Amino acid sequence: QVQLVESGGGLVQAGGSLRLSCAASGRTVSSDYMAWFRQAPGKQRELVADITSGGGTNYADSVKVRFTISRDNAKNTVYLQMSSLRPEDTAVYYCAAQRSISVTGYRHYYWGQGTQVTVSS
Repeated sequence: QVQLVESGGGLVQAGGSLRLSCAASGRTVSSDYMAWFRQAPGKQRELVADITSGGGTNYADSVKVRFTISRDNAKNTVYLQMSSLRPEDTAVYYCAAQRSISVTGYRHYYWGQGTQVTVSS
């Protein structure tokens, strides 16, 4: 059974920092494609950052330079370090692990329960 448990969300002032954690069980983060998504009220869920099994990373343009995705293989945990936070970063943040990928490259995911990040101006 796959479980992804996020933590680290909260309320922070603009310009501040937070670190989100995603503790995985039933999956091995070092050998999986892992990602962070977010969903703001009234908006679609969007990819924020991802990390491949080889360690390559990718970021949404809106968070480049400010956010960093990483993993601790010993703890089987993926992190999202968020700095210079802005009010528009306010959203529920979800950890995801690739479940499968179609021949067209569409990924299906296991999802965590989400953690709320609120950035006040």
